[in-house]
Amino acid sequence: MKDSFAELVDLLKTYELTISTCESITGGMIASMLVEVPGASKVFKGGLVTYTNEIKTRLANVKSSTLEKFGAISRETVIEMVTNTAQKFKTDICIAVSGNAGPLPDENKPVGLVYVAISIIDKIYVYEFNAKSTNRNDIRIETVAFVFEETIKLIKKITKN
Repeated sequence: MKDSFAELVDLLKTYELTISTCESITGGMIASMLVEVPGASKVFKGGLVTYTNEIKTRLANVKSSTLEKFGAISRETVIEMVTNTAQKFKTDICIAVSGNAGPLPDENKPVGLVYVAISIIDKIYVYEFNAKSTNRNDIRIETVAFVFEETIKLIKKITKN
């Protein structure tokens, strides 16, 4: 997985793209893994950890009505998280994640269910990801790996690399 961090940062540098994050389930793990790579400061502008609904609303500008109607663990919420964070940081790429790491179902949604939104230059891709593990930390690690793999694929797709 560590190779994918370096590959992502290298792709971002090559194509002069910037990135930001808005994380719930991963608690800043995506941002942390990005900054482990030397030179990440050239492409990573920053990130938000919006672990509670209150902070999702206050920092990521997710509408209260979205959280009430769909819940934090939803396609609708990650779309608002990614859109608003990309605008806030003025980045070419933004990643947003929200899900249930357990140990119990939350919002009537199973442990391991994660929603991921990746915006790349005004286009948003949304994924419903189901972690294989039921261990809290392993779910977070699987989510980070999934996010890096998908972001790399999308960058290669838009740059025809």
